[in-house]
Amino acid sequence: MSTRRDFLKAGSLSIAGMMLGRNMFATPNTQIKDVKYVCKRPPVEKRQFRSDIVEKTIASTKKKIKDPKLAWMFENCFPNTLDTTCEHKIINGKLDTFILTGDIHAMWLRDSSAQVFPYVALSGKDKGLKDMLIGVINRQTNCILIDPYANGFNEGPTGSEWESDNTDMKPELHERKWEIDSLCYPIRLAYHFWKTTKDESAFDDNWEKAMESIYKTFKEQQRKENLGPYKFTRKTDRQGDTLLNFGYGSPVNPVGMIVSSFRPSDDATLFGFLIPSNLFAVTSLRQLSEMLRKIRNNAEFADRCDTLANEVEQAVQKYGIVKHPKYGLIYAFEVDGFGSHVLMDDANVPSLLALPYLGCVELEDPIYQNTRKFILSEDNPYFFKGKAGEGVGGPHIGFNYIWPMSIVMRANTTNDPEEIKMCVQMLRDTDADTGFMHETFHKDNPKDFTRSWFAWANTLFGELILRLANEKKL
Repeated sequence: MSTRRDFLKAGSLSIAGMMLGRNMFATPNTQIKDVKYVCKRPPVEKRQFRSDIVEKTIASTKKKIKDPKLAWMFENCFPNTLDTTCEHKIINGKLDTFILTGDIHAMWLRDSSAQVFPYVALSGKDKGLKDMLIGVINRQTNCILIDPYANGFNEGPTGSEWESDNTDMKPELHERKWEIDSLCYPIRLAYHFWKTTKDESAFDDNWEKAMESIYKTFKEQQRKENLGPYKFTRKTDRQGDTLLNFGYGSPVNPVGMIVSSFRPSDDATLFGFLIPSNLFAVTSLRQLSEMLRKIRNNAEFADRCDTLANEVEQAVQKYGIVKHPKYGLIYAFEVDGFGSHVLMDDANVPSLLALPYLGCVELEDPIYQNTRKFILSEDNPYFFKGKAGEGVGGPHIGFNYIWPMSIVMRANTTNDPEEIKMCVQMLRDTDADTGFMHETFHKDNPKDFTRSWFAWANTLFGELILRLANEKKL
């Protein structure tokens, strides 16, 4: 059985093979000696997409990085999405870009948005790059119109290995796990693209219909009237891959928050009100409201988005904050509205740790700071510390495996130069000499890692290093 954490599509081997590594069931790498910092990017003629401004940014940024290994890793990682996962074309006269998640030939709304996000800041200086991003927005619009409850999509109506799942599968869907953040990320991408480029060409009638579908889905999953139309079960030996109560998940008290059946890790929630995703929805709804007013001149729809955002935010403040005996008031990870809650964090973004990065809370917010102290301590059951490093993991891979993504988010949510230095050094030293980020690595042995080709983590790392270099914090 293949799952998202270990699946390696045969057609991807030629690219993945150039990135030294293994999947979680392969034999661990032998020690790589005498590493030469030779570029690990695919040959120019085999790169999926090329941008002049990205190439210039890589060259100029490398000059700012004194550490040769760090400069080498930046050169490999920052363009990884463009080099290996970006399928850009024109379909029916419209720009279209399908973004693979890496070693799975499918497009996640979350991953694709996050993978291309670091290029948004450069898109005003490169028409080709801007057109590629418009293609991503167009593709995401079409995906949402096919099914707002799906998280992963095929390039066409090909079916998938999960078509036997007990849910309303369609041939265009790769997977149909309902995750709030799947609908937030496309809004985040669209909003920042619009703010950066002022280009409104992607925000047509179809886009507005997709946004109506997002709003409708959020309202349905408040579950005020009934359980809603979504349910999901799967024949599996992994508890996190299916939902109890005949596919509806654990019961919730309809207090105003939105149910997320699955986490950004694609694992089932224990309690349906996932706090980081609900706060992400608040931010996304307010960004959507601004776009509707200024681009679409639709004040009525914008007002509905603002009202829903306020309702969700108030419910989080009332039900999503708990008093910890050591850390004081902190955000719970999940709650059910009846009083039950889960205290932990998961490395996948949105996470509690990443809330300031996504614009959901202020960095100095006292409840966030209390929460951050909890997350980065052994009181968080998914914080792991070992010989190779320390960071947050999650049940998707399991005990003792740290996600580099969590180390990136730790560096993104502090102004402490020593903490930033520690994070960058850990990222540099836990690549297993491959020059790339991975999904996870064992806390005592970075050679023991999962997913040799994980474009989201690569691009996040590149985004961090670019920012630190520009801010002269390296």
